[in-house]
Amino acid sequence: MRPLGALVLYIGGVIVGGALLAPWVHAAVQVLAENGTAFQKLSQQPFSRYLTRCFLILALLGIWPLARAFNIRSWRDLGWVSPRNQGRNLGWGLALGFLSLALAVALGLLFGGRVWDTERTTPQILRHLLNATTAAVIVSLLEETLFRGAVFGALRRAYSVNVALVVSSGIFALVHFFARVHWNEPVTWDSGLRALPQLFSGFTQLEQLIPGFFNLALAGWILALLYHKTGTLYASVGLHAGWIFWLKTAGFFTRLPEGGGTWFWGSGKLLDGWVVVPVLIFVGWLCWRYDGITGGRAENGGGTKS
Repeated sequence: MRPLGALVLYIGGVIVGGALLAPWVHAAVQVLAENGTAFQKLSQQPFSRYLTRCFLILALLGIWPLARAFNIRSWRDLGWVSPRNQGRNLGWGLALGFLSLALAVALGLLFGGRVWDTERTTPQILRHLLNATTAAVIVSLLEETLFRGAVFGALRRAYSVNVALVVSSGIFALVHFFARVHWNEPVTWDSGLRALPQLFSGFTQLEQLIPGFFNLALAGWILALLYHKTGTLYASVGLHAGWIFWLKTAGFFTRLPEGGGTWFWGSGKLLDGWVVVPVLIFVGWLCWRYDGITGGRAENGGGTKS
C-alpha cells in the first residue's frame, strides 16, 4: 500500500475508532465507580476527556502496524540510531527550541502583550516544572517517532523530499489543530460520532486558522527538515521538547492582559499568535544551515528521491 493510503486508513481508524470506543469506556468507568471508590474521580471527567484519551490509545497502538505498512522494520529505520556522538544534535535542538519560544514570551512581556502571573506559589511552580518537563520528554519522543520517523520517513521513500516535507507537515498540523470537544448531553453509543464535527470547527474560524494552522505546519516542516538533514531523530526531539516545555509553561507564568491581543500574541499555547511566525522562520533558517552529526542518514533514507 502506498504511504498516503496507509496514512488515511490510520488517521481514519484512530478518529472513528476512538469515537466509537469512548462511550463504552465511559460507561465501563461509571459502572466501576458505582462499585468502588477507586474510579470515582475518573468517572467525573467530562466525556471530551474520554474521547481524546481513546484517540491517543488507538494512535499509540497503531504506530507499529503503521510502521510495518511503511516497510519500517527496525528502530534504525525510524531514525533511532545509537546515541553515541548524538549529544550535539540533541543539545543543539533542545537549546534552539527552548530559547526560540522563550524569545516569543519575552517579546510579549516586553511590549505589553503578556503580563506575569504573580499568584503562583512555590509548590505550584515546582509541580508545574516537573509536569512540563515530563510532558516535553514523553510527547517529543512519541510524536517525533510517529510523525518524522514513520510518516515523513515513509513519504520520503515513496515521493520527493519536498513532497514528503509538505505532506507530513500538513498532517502534523491537521492532527494538532483539532478543536476541544464540549459535550453536555447524555452519553450514548453514538456520542463520539456526533461530537466529531466539533473537532474540525477550528477550520471555520479565520483567527484560529491563520496563523494557528500555518504555524503548526511550519513547525512540522522544520522538525522534518532537521530529521532529513541529520538522518536521526535526536535533534528534532530536542527541538520539539524545548517547544513543548514553553507551550506548557507560557500560560502558567504569564497571561494576556485585559483587552485580548490573542491573535497577535497568542494564547497560552503561543503557536496561535502572529508573534511566533518570525521566530519560526528564523528557526527554520538556522535548521536549514545546521551542520550536525549525520549518524544515520545512509541507513534512514539516503537514497530517497530529491
